[in-house]
Amino acid sequence: MIQIIEANSRKLLTDYVKFPFSLYKNHSYWVPPLISDELETFDKSKNPAFDNAEAHFYLAYKDNQIVGRIAAIINWEEVNNQQKRKVRFGWWDVIDDIEVTKVLLEKVYELGRKNNLDYVEGPIGFSNLDKVGVLTEGFDSLGTMITWYNFPYYKNHLEELGFVKEKEYFESTFSFSNVDPNTFMKASDLIQKRYELKTLTFTNTKDIMPYVDKMFDLFNTSYAKLASFVAVSERQKEYFKKKYISFINPEYILFIVDKHEKLIAFSIVMPNFAQALQKANGRLFPFGFYHILKAKKSSKDVLFYLIGVEPEYQNKGVTALIFREYYRVFKEKGIEKCIRTPELEENNAIHNLWKNFNSVVDRKRRTYRIDL
Repeated sequence: MIQIIEANSRKLLTDYVKFPFSLYKNHSYWVPPLISDELETFDKSKNPAFDNAEAHFYLAYKDNQIVGRIAAIINWEEVNNQQKRKVRFGWWDVIDDIEVTKVLLEKVYELGRKNNLDYVEGPIGFSNLDKVGVLTEGFDSLGTMITWYNFPYYKNHLEELGFVKEKEYFESTFSFSNVDPNTFMKASDLIQKRYELKTLTFTNTKDIMPYVDKMFDLFNTSYAKLASFVAVSERQKEYFKKKYISFINPEYILFIVDKHEKLIAFSIVMPNFAQALQKANGRLFPFGFYHILKAKKSSKDVLFYLIGVEPEYQNKGVTALIFREYYRVFKEKGIEKCIRTPELEENNAIHNLWKNFNSVVDRKRRTYRIDL
């Protein structure tokens, strides 16, 4: 018999966070999150996502052992203002028993029907800055800190239960040694002069902070037309600013402004913390912090996390300026591999940015939906 319990206490939420650590114990390609970071994400008093969202976290037990987990989420901003009558599910992990998946998903259906919603989509988090998608290809490659890993049977469970593909995402890599600077160097100089643009680079995190709110405003503008997009709120700006900006090398954050100092483009690249997080195994102390700091300083792999461009500049080649600056930084640091994090299949604008970089799609993931 499968028993479902809502994780509504600190102890149960800790069990919820720790379940994947047992499911993927010693797995070569799973990247553990930080336990403290996950607990903060699920803390209604700390995470401003709960200002506009409702979430319930469930654990499945069989023979007194945890065998699965799921989060049932309603983003009320999405439902009320965008008229997308959707209940989300996320942070889903399960043993290879479709009956466990079935009873966990029943809790998601229950929340959706209770609120007269039309369909379910997942796995997906509170917002576009959360992890997304079931891995469908690329099970034999190391994940990243901003993606979920899962076994191949996850996809099978959903499809056997009647779910169909909603959105597809691609993850790609390319070798920095294969990047030809001639594809963007000359163009970047011409574009910079034509539109009177200026690149802002940094060596100190405190110098970045005055631009961060504007960056999130531009993020909201440049991604607004994409599916499932929910704008970053004012409180979320402050939350992400404190939580993440200091975590990223300042030289990996780049802004472009026009002659009036208006922000028209930004890019955030991160060191690849995957192996460091595997060594930390969920904990900053006693040694996890050391591994993460070491990766921040010396990782030879980087993740292209976010690129945003003001819509009126999206077809004017301003990303050539971004590539020019990163080429200089990466060359100095001896970067070897560049990783493109999940990009929507339909996002042709972002795919076109990489047409000269000889990228290889090595992982695919998707969200699934089912009507209620």
